[in-house]
Amino acid sequence: MGPGKRGLLTAALTVVCAVTVLAAPGTAFAAPTPTPAPTPRASGTPTAPAPPPDKDLERVRQKLDGLYHDAAVATDAYNAAEEKAEKQSAEIVALAKKIVEGQQRLKRLKNQAGAAARSQYRTGGLPPTAQFLLSDDPGQFLDGAGLVLQGQSATKKLLGEVTRTQKELREYADDASAQWKKLEAGRKAKAAAKKRIERQIDAAEKLESQLEKKEKERLAKLEEAAALKAQTAWLDTGVLKDVDGKASARGKKAVAFATAQLGKPYVWGAEGPDSFDCSGLTSQAWAAAGHPVPRTSQEQWKQLRHVDVKDMRPGDLVIYFGDASHVAMYIGDGAIVHAPRPGRSVTVAGAGSMPILGVVRPDA
Repeated sequence: MGPGKRGLLTAALTVVCAVTVLAAPGTAFAAPTPTPAPTPRASGTPTAPAPPPDKDLERVRQKLDGLYHDAAVATDAYNAAEEKAEKQSAEIVALAKKIVEGQQRLKRLKNQAGAAARSQYRTGGLPPTAQFLLSDDPGQFLDGAGLVLQGQSATKKLLGEVTRTQKELREYADDASAQWKKLEAGRKAKAAAKKRIERQIDAAEKLESQLEKKEKERLAKLEEAAALKAQTAWLDTGVLKDVDGKASARGKKAVAFATAQLGKPYVWGAEGPDSFDCSGLTSQAWAAAGHPVPRTSQEQWKQLRHVDVKDMRPGDLVIYFGDASHVAMYIGDGAIVHAPRPGRSVTVAGAGSMPILGVVRPDA
């Protein structure tokens, strides 16, 4: 990223922080506004119930974080099952084609064997060997010897092809059966993951629905404060001091795609174009850059090359939490773009606002 673009990005982030757009958990820079003290009322005047103290809201915030984290883990499992199902379905289709082709080949071979049997019947049932041995003509004897050898070779080859084709058909059928079993197991895993996702999200939404408007506003400020604290602690380590990597050509394309999705809602399992989950955003961004990557954050962590944080550059993927359940794209100047969680939209956040597991590079 050049100095001009870096300056623009820094300025943009400053404005974003100032208006507290980054209000998602782990996505805000703005410091929290102090909660005003309640105004005393005259004696005897009915008063509204006192709102819960911030320590209670902090417990709510932590509970919500846990519920949405569990939903993210289940989403990764759902996406993995979906990806496996697609591959297994494609393999089953390929095996079915091979079985059809094998059956057609076997039919042709059987027709050839039948033709040979009919030819033998027309010659009185005598095999070519007996026919040439009974011949009195030396020339016919020699010609017959050659034909017998050719016939024996052809018959052996024909039988070999029939045997080989039958063996292949059995193997294809066994493979198809195994793939069907895997597909069924994957379907059950996908259904179970979907139930877990819906259960966690429903619990989180129910918890949030019990809060009053002012409590939700204060909760948002606690979330902002937690994100700011984490980002500040990360920056205070001096981690960005040596980070000056420039984006590759494909990395620039990936960043351009990801940032073009700002404001689109998070929907679990979504890969665009109107909504995304975290790994749906990063995988589609790199697909748009011409370099496909694994669909899930856990597989991105497993399969892509790991790079040190000090060596990261725009376009790299930042993997979060010990179970690699969240992923974002680094866009420079200590910032990321990501799809945070249900109820939020694709946004820009501080790279250190969540616990970083590591950084991976798709186009290493």
